[in-house]
Amino acid sequence: MLDQLFLLGLAALTGVCISMQASANGSFRRNLGDPGIAAFFSICGTIVTAVALMVLFRPTFPPLAVIRATPWWNWIGGPLGAMIVLAGAALTPRLGAAAFIAAVVGGQLLSSVLLDHFALLGLEPRSITPGRILGALMVIAGVACIKFL
Repeated sequence: MLDQLFLLGLAALTGVCISMQASANGSFRRNLGDPGIAAFFSICGTIVTAVALMVLFRPTFPPLAVIRATPWWNWIGGPLGAMIVLAGAALTPRLGAAAFIAAVVGGQLLSSVLLDHFALLGLEPRSITPGRILGALMVIAGVACIKFL
């Protein structure tokens, strides 16, 4: 139980990073005038950070056969991350940080419930339950409250 609370805390800190990232990218967009350019420079920072961590930690590179055997959907994280950065740069200034992140979380939750239920993308199955449905509806209601009330 304590380990799960710790992991939830780390996930919450990740959420802090995501909202700060969206706000920073939105400001970057305002300063540079284009969401694509802001996303590009943000992703350059991601690449520099990833390279620095690779140099620092020197992980063992997997054999080429392992890389080739990796399912196709393992490779979509990078492009999806780029789309998230671009969306943050384009939408945060227009919606505000809270509404943007609330909508992102709502979309994440709805898709995650389906990914869990159907055990997609390598996940272990976790059935849709009344509690999960109620939780998802509450998040959607929260998105509406944040944006419209």
